[in-house]
Amino acid sequence: MDEKEIRFLPSSKPPRAKLPKVGCMRSITDRIPARLVLYFLSWSGFLVSFMMRNDINFALVAMVRTNAGGNGTNSSVSDHCRSVAVTESPTFANGNYSTLDEGAIPQVIEGVEEYGEFDWDSTVQAVIKGSFYWCYVLSQVVGGVATQYFGTKNVFGWSQFFTAACSLCIPYASDLHYGAVILLRSIQGFASGLTWPAMYAIVGYWIPPVERSRFMSSFQGFSIGIGLTYPLCGFIIAYFGWRLVFYTTGTIGMIWCVFWYLLAFNTPQEHPRITANELEYIELNVSEDIKNGMGMKVPWKKIFTSVPVWAIGLTTFGRIWVHYTFIMSGPEYMQKILCFDIKENGLLSGTPFLCSYLSSVLFCYIADVLVHKRLMTLTNVRKLFTALSQIVPGVLVLLVGYLGYNIVVVLVLWFVAVTFITASYAGAMANIVDIAPNLAGPVLAFAQTIHMTASFLQPLASGIMVTDALVLAVK
Repeated sequence: MDEKEIRFLPSSKPPRAKLPKVGCMRSITDRIPARLVLYFLSWSGFLVSFMMRNDINFALVAMVRTNAGGNGTNSSVSDHCRSVAVTESPTFANGNYSTLDEGAIPQVIEGVEEYGEFDWDSTVQAVIKGSFYWCYVLSQVVGGVATQYFGTKNVFGWSQFFTAACSLCIPYASDLHYGAVILLRSIQGFASGLTWPAMYAIVGYWIPPVERSRFMSSFQGFSIGIGLTYPLCGFIIAYFGWRLVFYTTGTIGMIWCVFWYLLAFNTPQEHPRITANELEYIELNVSEDIKNGMGMKVPWKKIFTSVPVWAIGLTTFGRIWVHYTFIMSGPEYMQKILCFDIKENGLLSGTPFLCSYLSSVLFCYIADVLVHKRLMTLTNVRKLFTALSQIVPGVLVLLVGYLGYNIVVVLVLWFVAVTFITASYAGAMANIVDIAPNLAGPVLAFAQTIHMTASFLQPLASGIMVTDALVLAVK
């Protein structure tokens, strides 16, 4: 490495506090790379963020009365789960129905669990679910701009704090009026919309290019967050009631904020405990694109008129729609159609997302191998995995709607569809860094403004189309 490559950073560096290299604690911290700490802060941050984002999707199952509303929706669901006419013996028993021989008459099954204290119809529930994403979409570009002025530490940290505070207040707001819940969810959405652009922006300052793909896997903490939230909600609701769901996720969010405040820093130069060796390694390996982009004015007009950026936003719109069909409508489908109790519902709704975390790592690894071994061009790799993330889940979610009460097949297709959705992170989502490595945050913000509109249109469309319960007639 020549001298020109080594000395590309400005000679004037901001002062950093240095601790003396003495004592047991300093010896331990020297052995833990600051980049590794940032990785786990990012991973856990998205995990916690998606716990607070999705807890209400499952909690609503327990918050709303099964006989609520004047449209008969929930009462007919209750009748459906108490009286299931099964002409084909299901191979999966969940305890809420019995297997009948072909031609048998419906049997009334006692003991179907009922929850709820609010008379909110399907439209109100859809608005509550979708309200988070109205402001989430609007705050994407705000997040990109705010990060430039205030840094990732402030933007990401405060967004998590306000999201957690709103979670803690939701039980009280529910007693007041559903409009208060919608307001809190809108605030949560705006705050959470700042997180992705903020974290994308910090990667270039901290992570050398040779490590960047591995670091980006920390963003997949959101899959673990969804996968853990639904089983956790099922357990909490079954034994302690739905209110504790929000107290739990909100408290976890507040605790995470403390660790973020103590351990996160915008740049390596600001970190008081980073070792001299690690700092030198980062400074010598930060890419030229990031160096040249430091402090530059974001060319918003070029981003808004960029065909590749619009292509990324539009192609991922369909993936987001299918993804949020499973995230938002999944728990309700498990309860009202497949008739699982609250604990089984939580486990089965969440497990596919745990699997999707593993599949995302696998897809990204395969993509890297295809490019590294020159088996495919980078462009074709991105197109391949974008197609996999769109076509496979899209076809499977259509099949689920026509399979009726064939529970085993429905669940298998459900799992496969959710795991293939994450192929996008080796496709269109990774392409953001390919086309604009030094402007990944602003480009992501604009692309997400486009494709995340599906996240609030999906529940609204479901609430409008599903005006009555979907009672299965298995022939």
